[in-house]
This record gives sequence, structure tokens and C-alpha cells, in this order.
Amino acid sequence: MTHKKPEASNIVIFGGNGDLAWRKLIPAFFNLYINDFMPSKFAIYGIHHQALDEDEYRKHLLEGINTFSRSGKATKEEWKKFSQHVFFFQGDFTQEDTYTRLGKTLEANDKKWKERASRLFYYSVAPRFIEPISIALSSHGLASVEGKDRIVVEKPFGNDLASAKELNKLLTKHFKESQIYRIDHYLGKETVQNMMAFRFANYVFEPLWNNRFIDHIQISVAEQVSVSGRGGYYDQSGALRDMIQNHLMQIMCVVAMECPGKYEAEAIRDARVKVVQEIRSFKKKDVFKNVVRGQYTAGKINGVSQKGYRQEEKVAKDSNTETFVAARLYIDNERWQGVPFFLRTGKCLPKQSSVIVIQFRESPHKLFQKETVPNRLIISIQPEQEISLLFESKIPGVEMKLKPVEMDFTYKESYTEAVPEAYEALLLDVLEGDATLFMRADQVEAAWAKVMPILDAWKSTSDDLLSYKAGTWGPEKANELIQQQGFDWTFLPQPLQPAKPPRKPRKAKAAVAG
Repeated sequence: MTHKKPEASNIVIFGGNGDLAWRKLIPAFFNLYINDFMPSKFAIYGIHHQALDEDEYRKHLLEGINTFSRSGKATKEEWKKFSQHVFFFQGDFTQEDTYTRLGKTLEANDKKWKERASRLFYYSVAPRFIEPISIALSSHGLASVEGKDRIVVEKPFGNDLASAKELNKLLTKHFKESQIYRIDHYLGKETVQNMMAFRFANYVFEPLWNNRFIDHIQISVAEQVSVSGRGGYYDQSGALRDMIQNHLMQIMCVVAMECPGKYEAEAIRDARVKVVQEIRSFKKKDVFKNVVRGQYTAGKINGVSQKGYRQEEKVAKDSNTETFVAARLYIDNERWQGVPFFLRTGKCLPKQSSVIVIQFRESPHKLFQKETVPNRLIISIQPEQEISLLFESKIPGVEMKLKPVEMDFTYKESYTEAVPEAYEALLLDVLEGDATLFMRADQVEAAWAKVMPILDAWKSTSDDLLSYKAGTWGPEKANELIQQQGFDWTFLPQPLQPAKPPRKPRKAKAAVAG
């Protein structure tokens, strides 16, 4: 659970001159370096097909660090030391010569360092390049040492269940499953990681973490941004594939999982996989009762005009791709039977926010029932990074009047330590060979199996695709979905509401088809 300095490492980024490397990967490695988490001996190679002057390449990377690093602009001394470990490597991903030269470079480092260094191969590339890179790395023996050589694959992990299986088959043909790190940056976020500590290190909450005490759970990832320049990719993906199948289901797993027998990667990943497997599968007729999809039209966000999705660059003028999804899911096991999980995500919403809401059942005591609102535990992943507990308290005075108040924990106020970016935590784990926060093949396929009935149902009709104005919280039907059972979406930030009579309590098991 604590980090030690990683062993000597060769780090190879396929797509080393791309946007992800510029915005996320190199700034993350730089922050690990200045905080003394990088190996004493390491080299980073950014592979790109076009020729670039190495000094110009390094200058470009420095601009990325100065723009996107959480630590701010790099000092001259920090950059001078770090940049000595960073190299440009020209190479076509599909040409054998690239891998021959790369192998000689890595072997030269091993000889210089007098040890066989670990090798991290990061696939920051379009999905079509995964196969030629994997075949070449395997045939040239560049990732042949199971305990030292690691392959990092960015999402999307396929486009449906069939393609996900094909991708897993391809990767496991050339590498051991233990070498493959499928990266979902949401699992690297500090607040998501803190969920395990919150649940399993604080016994006060664990006895309440079940269907006897919890009414429902909301997981919302709201994005204020539009698809912008990603229209070409997004129009082939959509919110269900891009967000629900991976990010939101991963958060759901952390919230709902059983306590692993021990703190080790496979035990934790087993617990997460089991949650996905126990999510109730949809029949076609149930999809339209439990899932709402929408697409943004022209509107305003914070007073700034935003064009509609179909007017975005590289988006089809008659596109039926969803930019918003709200879904009601159930986990059919002893702990969660009957508790609805509401997942919601969308683009061009009023606020950038990722929030988990645990709403507890109404108090069985009748003494104050007309004056109270349900207790809520709110975990804000971003941007607030806080945990709040909503409970009732007496207002000072001679009368017995109640008011909901909040007990808050915030990272900003509680810790002096800076919160690392998600990619910092994940890349350090790869360097150390810790797969805890990464998706295994069976979890990827299990998640796709749960969303395929939704995708198949949507193929049969577009009548359920609703529109919503940019700058609003999605289609009105998304509100109806949660209000059917007497609940409301929780929005942050929001003022605490005055006491009001409780809604009619729901039945022990929700009367929803499926």
C-alpha cells in the first residue's frame, strides 16, 4: 500500500507527439519525477512517424507541462534534469525497422545501467494501431519478460462485446494477462480511490451499506464541454460507450463491491468483476423503461452560445448518437437487492461535476417525520473533492424546529499534501507492476455484456432519442425516470433545502420491469 522507488525503467510512448502525451502523460511523469517517485534510472521515448528535432520535441513537451501540470510551470533546473531522460524516436508503427532500432536502444540502456530494466509500452494511439504494435513487440521479443514488461492500453476497449473479445484475444495471444494494463483514468482519481478506505476502514458506515438502510444511489458525471473537435470519434461512440460502459460502471463497482479478503490486485479486481456480473440484464422491452437518451441542441452555457450536436464538426447531420444517458440499474445480490442505482452522464450540461450520492431510507421513528428530509452521503469526485453527510439538527431557539445541515470533509482543508492527478497514480502503479486500479479482460467483457441489450434496442428505433438544450440538465424524461420512485437528482453545488414532508416511501422492492 506504500510506494517504494521503482526499478530501472524504459518507457516507450507510441503516439509520443500526440495530445494525450502532451496534456497528460508527460506532465504526469514530470510530477512523479520532481516528487521523487520515478526510478533512479529511466528513459522516456516518444515515438512518432514524422521526423522532429529532439530539442524542438522537448520544447513542445515543456509547453505541455507549463500549461497542464498541477505543479505549475517547471523551473529551469527541474526541466533540465528531467529532459535529460526524454528522447524523440522517429518510427512508423507498422514498419519492422522501427522495432529493430527500438530493441537495440533498449538493450543499450540495459548494458549502460548494468541490469535488465523493466519496459513500459504505452499505446497512446488510434485503435487500428493496437494490432500491428502488439504483433511487432511480440515478434521482436521486446516485451518477453512477464514480471518486468507491461503493456498499457487506453480505452476504448472495443466498440461492442464482439470487438472487446477480439481485442482481448489479440492482446493475450502476444502477452500474458498480467502484463496488460487497461487504463481507466477515473479509477486513478483520488476520491474514487478513497472510497475503499472510507468504506472498509470506517466500520461506522459498513453496517449501513446495504438495502436495509440505503434507499437509492446516484452516480452522475456531468460534462460542461461539448464534443468540440472529437466529433469524428464521438459520433461512432456516444455517451453509453464513452462513459457508462467504463467510467460510471467502474465507480459503481467501487461503491457496491464486497470487501476483498486482502489488499492485493487480484482480490480487489475479483470483487469489482463480481459486481458487474450481478447487474441485472435488460430485456429489450425494459430498455425504454429504464434508460433515457438525449442529444444536445443549440443553447447557452454560462451565457456563451453553443451550437447543437448535429452542427458540430465531423458529426453527421442526421446523427442519432446520444450525448446524454440516464439509466436505472439493479444489482441482484443479497446486499443490494431492490436498491436502484441511477447513472447519469451528458455533455453540454450546466456544470462540470462528478458526484456519488448515497441516500438513506427515511427514519422509522415517527417523532419528527413530517419535518425531516432523508440523510444523504455525498461524495464529490470533481471538482470539489469532498465528502458531505447531510443530517437533521435542531435550530437554536425555544421551539423544536429542525433543519438539515452538512458535515464536510474536504481535501483542501484537511491535507497540506497536493492531490496527484489520476494519471500520476496510475502510471506509478504500472512502473511498480501493481494492477489494482486497472481493468481485467473479464471485467471489460462483463461490462460490455450489460450494455449490449441497450445498444441493440436502440438500433431498432430512434423514436426514444430526445433533445435537450445545451446548458440544461438533459431531457425532462431523465427527471421522470428518477421521480417515478419518489426521488430527485442531487445537483452540486446547491443550497440545503428547507424541511419538507417526505415523499411517499417506496416499497421494499421496486416495481420496475426486468
